[in-house]
Amino acid sequence: MAAKLLLVGCGKMGGALLDGWLRAGTTERVVVVEPGGLPAAVSHPAVSAVAGADALPDGFVPDVVVLAVKPQVMESVLPAYARLTGPATVFLSIAAGRPIGYFEERLGAAAAVVRSMPNTPAAIGRGITVACANARVGTEQAALCERLLGAVGDVAWIADEAQMDAVTALSGSGPAYVFLLVEALARAGEDAGLPAELAQRLARATVSGAGELLRQSTAPAAQLREAVTSPGGTTRAALDVLMAEDGLQPLLTRAVDAAARRSRELAG
Repeated sequence: MAAKLLLVGCGKMGGALLDGWLRAGTTERVVVVEPGGLPAAVSHPAVSAVAGADALPDGFVPDVVVLAVKPQVMESVLPAYARLTGPATVFLSIAAGRPIGYFEERLGAAAAVVRSMPNTPAAIGRGITVACANARVGTEQAALCERLLGAVGDVAWIADEAQMDAVTALSGSGPAYVFLLVEALARAGEDAGLPAELAQRLARATVSGAGELLRQSTAPAAQLREAVTSPGGTTRAALDVLMAEDGLQPLLTRAVDAAARRSRELAG
């Protein structure tokens, strides 16, 4: 069923969501709040733009208000939408570090709120989003939010909002860890004697290709790793370093813990 949507903010993530909705035919009408107007690439009869909350079309009651502005400007933006709180509307936030209680305080206790954490591969329809709803979100509203988030990748739900800090640290920040892996592999290749351009090409192709193999396979990652590893071979020699007590696992554990701790700090 197509829905009436209000998209507050059309930056990178908001724009990726909008593209996904239009491709999937999820929307009956989308009103975008973006002071600078719609991106040049957006031209669709179901989409219109306004400069602010005070310019919304008369009588427009959205099924979903998607809050896609940066967390640091949410405080100044959110109060203008409190008048939309009601049983017909659910608020779907993609802002990192803003808990459900933050929105309830500013939108009213009756607000139906879904907090979500997407990640940047949503830009190519390959993201994963984790969502958590408050008690006022109905079954149909949750299903609608899942369809909207699912337009840019996989969706998972959690019942315990406290887990969102770990989600943020793992999948929200995770693409940066993968990009760093490419940088580190390329640098290691250079140190081993490869030209910089070739090392970069090999690192990018290896990580992206391995990721695609993982996506298409039903085997666990450990099984795929073992399939590449011959006893006494070159891969085994490298894994003996990466899987040592001071190797990759404790390093990633510390990194994810640091990101989760910072997420809790930002949430207050």
